[in-house]
Amino acid sequence: MSEQRAFQDDYPDDFNHCYGCGQLNPEGLRIRTFWDGETTLTRYTPRACHTAIPGFVYGGLIASLIDCHGTASAAAAASREQGPPGDASPPRRFVTASLRVDYLRPTPLGPELEVRGRITRIDGRRITVEVEVSAEGRITARGTVIAAALPEKWGHNSAD
Repeated sequence: MSEQRAFQDDYPDDFNHCYGCGQLNPEGLRIRTFWDGETTLTRYTPRACHTAIPGFVYGGLIASLIDCHGTASAAAAASREQGPPGDASPPRRFVTASLRVDYLRPTPLGPELEVRGRITRIDGRRITVEVEVSAEGRITARGTVIAAALPEKWGHNSAD
């Protein structure tokens, strides 16, 4: 899968600094999200600094993974809606309008986490993504991200 371009690889530089998904943030998580059939997929291995209590991942990391996976999935879904690949314009950037996370069981620290998203609604500038986080084949958290497209005129220095 490493040969495939991640959604985040096509974010414009002005919008590629997010702690969770920004490829230009050397201190961030730098998650990478891909299509896997009709769902989206991110794989991430938490580091020791992501500890809640010994042996388990802290909930903030889980929420960040769900959040950034959801907004990346929304950007990819919007690109798919616009038509076939090959358009030179970068994908539209999405930000979080709403985030809900349900923690189902402790997430073990150590194994690679799989984050899967499913687009459940496209409604104008808002896209809803249902996300599941699993470790070693067991779902540990579920979330819902409602992502809103940034206005096209919104630039790096705009406050709209």
